[in-house]
Amino acid sequence: MISKNKQNLVAYFSMEIAFDERLSNYAGGLGILAGDLLRSAADQKIPMIGMTLLNRSGYFKQTIGRDGGQKSAPEKNNLHLLEKLKTKVTIFIGKDKIVVGAWRYFLRGESGKVPIYFLDTDFLENKPAHRKLCDQLYGGDHLYRLKQEIVLGRGGIKILEALKAKPDKFHINEGHGAFALVELFLQDKEKNLTALKKRCIFTTHSPIKEANDIFTLAEVKNNFPDFPLLKGLADNDNLNMAKIAMHFSGHINGVSKKHAEISREIFVEPRIKAITNGIHVGFWASDEMRALYDQYFPKWRTNNKLISRKNLPEEDIWSCHLEAKRSLLARVLSLNGEFLSLNDFTIVIARRFAPYKRSALLLENMGRLLKIQKKCGPIQIIYAGKAHPKDLAGQKIIKEIISLKKKYHGKISITFLENYDLNLAKLLVAGADLWLNTPLPPNEASGTSGMKAAINGVPQLSTLDGWWLEGYKEGLTGWKIDSINNYSDNVAMLDVLENKILSIFYHNPKKWRKIMSSTIRLNAYRFSSERAIKDYQKIMYEK
Repeated sequence: MISKNKQNLVAYFSMEIAFDERLSNYAGGLGILAGDLLRSAADQKIPMIGMTLLNRSGYFKQTIGRDGGQKSAPEKNNLHLLEKLKTKVTIFIGKDKIVVGAWRYFLRGESGKVPIYFLDTDFLENKPAHRKLCDQLYGGDHLYRLKQEIVLGRGGIKILEALKAKPDKFHINEGHGAFALVELFLQDKEKNLTALKKRCIFTTHSPIKEANDIFTLAEVKNNFPDFPLLKGLADNDNLNMAKIAMHFSGHINGVSKKHAEISREIFVEPRIKAITNGIHVGFWASDEMRALYDQYFPKWRTNNKLISRKNLPEEDIWSCHLEAKRSLLARVLSLNGEFLSLNDFTIVIARRFAPYKRSALLLENMGRLLKIQKKCGPIQIIYAGKAHPKDLAGQKIIKEIISLKKKYHGKISITFLENYDLNLAKLLVAGADLWLNTPLPPNEASGTSGMKAAINGVPQLSTLDGWWLEGYKEGLTGWKIDSINNYSDNVAMLDVLENKILSIFYHNPKKWRKIMSSTIRLNAYRFSSERAIKDYQKIMYEK
């Protein structure tokens, strides 16, 4: 049971936090998860503080050239939404003294608010290169990332001290914030690691070992001279930021049951538990779905569990879905000048273009896809998402999709919406008829896009990876792709599409609407950030 007495104050460190369409402070699911958890904390009056970097130039603005090549440009963040504080602290990077300041934003929920602090180094006292350390999310080179993480960790702890905030717990969201725990250790005169561990929580997000930030011991010592050389921190003169965070944390978790299992093997760390990710229902539900929830579950905004009590009327869900689909198709028309039909089956694939996500898998046998369309009914495919500016393989996938779009123009509708952001994501998760997710197992730690679709009654077709291993119920929440390899996965996906999904959508609308209704009842609360933040509080924050 969670204590009814004073709750522990939690400082939540994350390199990216997404919570407002006007602020580009995220690259993908990591930041969106962080924003959703903090918003749910505000809903539930769980005392938390967010800590991140300012990112004056955002992540990047994406445009797609005629050849399908992705072009990136800096964004201008809307800093007028933030309050610039007078508070300043100093840290050292190497021998250089760095002035770090902060901006503040209050993320307001249904019952309370959570302050989020954005660290900034753009001060005249700093060298020109150091003034740009809080300029672009995941920008610059390898050492730029290291210096950003020092600012986030050491700077974040010192800002909290300057603000006289006294967190009881420190939650590090992915390895980028691990230096915060190192700073806390260094400040402890007794260097009591056991006591520190009781206060620290670490969430790891990737089952791909190579995806963790790794710096050489020399690089860290050059930029963080007093870094403690404790036994077990370095591995062949390399420092893995996830392992550092684990070393100083008493509680560690993965973001789905499968991910926790894999992480225990990768890091040889039996302490890793599972707290499956969740999404903020109020933020990601369409206007129409929120109104429907209000009608049938009046107190759902602070008690999402009510949504799982009974099925909503199927005709009401369908009416809400059609309105959301109209809004999506109107946006497609305004952005691309492409007219899509309200009646045609619409598949959405929208996410970060990382190779393991295999976003072009649906298009690998266009001949068969066209035959399925001819037999079962028209198919519309909408793509959206960014590839990191340095991810050439991800950019190549986008180029392939654009090429196929042109090649099969007039035969099947393929649309690519550039510059994927929160606004566009909200339209896509509500307006799709089917959410398609095709990661190559076991590389998807959790994934949350399908969760957002589920609260809008949109079923998912996916490989059994990440959260879908927990959320999948055949014909009730969606369908599975039996994963073996690229070729067989494409065959399996098209088999399900032809023999199960399209036949129901076009020939058994009553059954389709039943699936939409059960998708909401079974998955809306179970994969909500309200459930997730309560799990963190019960299992880790109040221990």
